[in-house]
Amino acid sequence: MDDSAELPAPDHTAPSGVSDAVVDAVGKITEALETCERARGHLYSFHQLTGSADIELGEAVQALRDAGEGEVVERIERELLGRNVIAGRWTFQIVEDYDDNYWSLFRELERDVRERLVGGRRHIYEARMKQRERTEGEAGHEATPDDVPNGG
Repeated sequence: MDDSAELPAPDHTAPSGVSDAVVDAVGKITEALETCERARGHLYSFHQLTGSADIELGEAVQALRDAGEGEVVERIERELLGRNVIAGRWTFQIVEDYDDNYWSLFRELERDVRERLVGGRRHIYEARMKQRERTEGEAGHEATPDDVPNGG
């Protein structure tokens, strides 16, 4: 293939008439959503780690009780085991609230902005960056998977 013909796939280019400023701004909104996605992942980690800690605590309490140390674990069982982590909520409720009231709206609005301003296309900003930074004709720097010699 002629190296000069290596261009981003059409779904990674801005529609005709869309300014660089709009592409940059849409890219920033998408980047903000990606940060939100990372925060959501951390929230799920928090949920799973806190749940695991509670299960491990319960196992330790039972082991101490089995060892005849019931008096020592009485307060832990009463005050900490199964306790809400935020007033009235276990971590699954925090995750659900985040998903229902923030993350899902963020995704919806980011998609709406892309639909309205760049025809729904994703990662135009990144595709432009790739085009600027890659070395045309160099193996491993192809514009698209279709440009890889012999199918990769």
